[in-house]
Amino acid sequence: MTDNPNDVAQPLVAHLKELRDRLIKTIIVVIAIFAVLYYFANDLYVIVSKPLERLLPENIADVGLIATGVTAPFLVPLKLTLVTAVFIAIPFILHQTWGFIAPALYKHEKKFAVPLLISSVLLFYCGIAFAYFVVLPIIFGFFAAISIEGIAYLPDISNVLDFILKIFFAFGIAFEIPIATFLLVWAGIVEIESLRKKRPYIFVGCFAVGMLVTPPDVFSQTILALPMWLLFEIGLMFSRFATKSRESNTASAEN
Repeated sequence: MTDNPNDVAQPLVAHLKELRDRLIKTIIVVIAIFAVLYYFANDLYVIVSKPLERLLPENIADVGLIATGVTAPFLVPLKLTLVTAVFIAIPFILHQTWGFIAPALYKHEKKFAVPLLISSVLLFYCGIAFAYFVVLPIIFGFFAAISIEGIAYLPDISNVLDFILKIFFAFGIAFEIPIATFLLVWAGIVEIESLRKKRPYIFVGCFAVGMLVTPPDVFSQTILALPMWLLFEIGLMFSRFATKSRESNTASAEN
């Protein structure tokens, strides 16, 4: 619904056509970014794998990473370039999503929607940056340190990329916790007091997620669990604004 009583509901076909047009625009933008980045595909992989290469044992540092698949030297940089193009296009993707759902929002909902969209993009990028500069060096250092003596530690480029992308997605999504917390309270699904009472369970849950995503050592689990916990507290703090807004809108509707 909208706040403008003169707005006329569009038929389903019109909504589907608009959705199709926005999907096409999104695909075109991703392909355009991919085309620009493809020339630098190998350089992108070198940058992404840098946290691991600098931690390789000295006796095999000159060898570097290896490719065990016949098509890996071509497909791995290609895959990384495509994922990078999607990452870069996230602001445009969210803008198209916003343009599609905005007509169905009330004015007070639109007031929060734009800051939430901007915050979600920034938090996602912050999660990836945190994973690249802090988490990956720690994790790769852990694996390099426990390598068995007499066995050459030569990671395969395909496995390395899959692992890095997994960490990037994990921390990118984990940094969205404040947004998720705010939306849950804003929608009235949960109350702030209920979340406060469940703090011990959420704290344990953060470590459980860290255990599933990171290597099986306490330190690696902690570097994911503690940021998740702090981000939950930040989301809880800003959720007070959602509660006040909902109470204000309820009072206005009753009057």
